[in-house]
Amino acid sequence: MDLLEYYHNQRPNNEHFVIRKLQLPLLPYTHHINLYGVRGSGKTSLVLDTLTQIQNEPILYIDMQDPKLLFHTWQPLTLQQYIDTHNISVLVLDHYEESLLPHFPKVANIIVLTRIALAQKDITSTKSFLSLELFPLDYEEFLAFDASAAQNKGFNHFLRSGTLPLLAHSQKTSTQAMKLFFQSAFLPQEQKLLLLLARYHTQHLSVHQIYTFAKERFKVSKDWLYKTIRLFEQEKLITFIEDYQQKSAKKMILFDFAFAKYLTLGQPFILQFDSMIALALIKHNIPIQTLGIHGYITQKNTLIIPAPFESEESLWLKSQKKISLYKHHGISKIIIITVANSYHYQIEKLHFEALPFDEWSVINTEEE
Repeated sequence: MDLLEYYHNQRPNNEHFVIRKLQLPLLPYTHHINLYGVRGSGKTSLVLDTLTQIQNEPILYIDMQDPKLLFHTWQPLTLQQYIDTHNISVLVLDHYEESLLPHFPKVANIIVLTRIALAQKDITSTKSFLSLELFPLDYEEFLAFDASAAQNKGFNHFLRSGTLPLLAHSQKTSTQAMKLFFQSAFLPQEQKLLLLLARYHTQHLSVHQIYTFAKERFKVSKDWLYKTIRLFEQEKLITFIEDYQQKSAKKMILFDFAFAKYLTLGQPFILQFDSMIALALIKHNIPIQTLGIHGYITQKNTLIIPAPFESEESLWLKSQKKISLYKHHGISKIIIITVANSYHYQIEKLHFEALPFDEWSVINTEEE
C-alpha cells in the first residue's frame, strides 16, 4: 500500500481529550493554521479533537515523526498529486520542523503543528497562517483533566503531576510517566542538558555559565550548546526572566515545575512554588521581571511575592522593613501568593493582599 494512501485510510482519533481554553477555529472558516507550542503541551490532542468535528471532508493526517517515513519517503510533488487526485480538503502536518518541505502543497485547509512558530521563509506568500500558541495546562485546565483532583486535593496533585497533559491523565505513576516523556521527547544530548538546567532551575545565570557547567559534566561543543539553548528558549522549554534591578542578571525557569523536580535529587518546595507562580504568569502572557529575591514585578508595578506558608504577622513585620525598597521601585500593589492563607493589610498607603494559589491562578489574567 502506498504510504500516503495508508495515512489517508488511517483517520486518527483522540480518546482522552479534555476541553482546553485554546480552541481551534473550525475549518473551513480559517484555512491555514500554525499551532505551535512546547513539546508535551497537547497540540496533537487538540487537533485530533478538531478533526472529529469535521464531517464528510477528505482528511490527510501525516505525522512527520512516523518511523515509517524513514524508508518510505515522498517528494512534495507526489504529495500534491495525491491531494489533487483524492480531493483532499484538510491536510494536517504534525511534528513539522523547519524546512522539512521546500514549500507547503496547495490545499484548501492546512494545519501545521510545530514546536516553534513557523518562520516567514517557511510560509509562502500565497498562504496567510493563523498562528496559535498552546501552553501546557494551567491550574483550571489541570482540574478539568483530572476530575478526581478537584475533590480538595487538586493543589497537591497539581504539585506532583505538573502541567503536561499526558501526565495529568496518565494511568502510570507520575515518575513513570515523566521517565517515558523524558526518554521519548528528547535526544540523548538534550537529556544531559535538561538534567543540568534542572539543577539550576530558578537560579540567575547566563548561557556562558551554563556552557561552563555543562563541559565539566559531559562532552559538548560551545556551538551546539548555544544553538540548543536558543532553540529551547524559542520553544519555551526554558525562559530567562530579566531582573528589574540588574539587567545583566536573568532567572532561568524550566517549562514545568514537576518535571524540573523529577530531574533533580531534590528541590525545596519554595522553589517549586516560586516557579509555579512564574509559569502561571508566563502562560497568561503577563510580562514580568524579577525584583531581586523579592518576587516578580509586572508592567503595572504590582509585586507578586511567593510565600506559601508564612503567617500574616510574619509578612507584616518583613513588609515594614522593606517598605522603603518598595517605594523606591514605585511598587503600587503587592500580592502575596500562599498555599491556603488569605488576608490583607496596608502600610503607608501600600496595599498588601494574600491569596491562595488556587484562587489567584484563576484571576491573575487581570494584568493582561
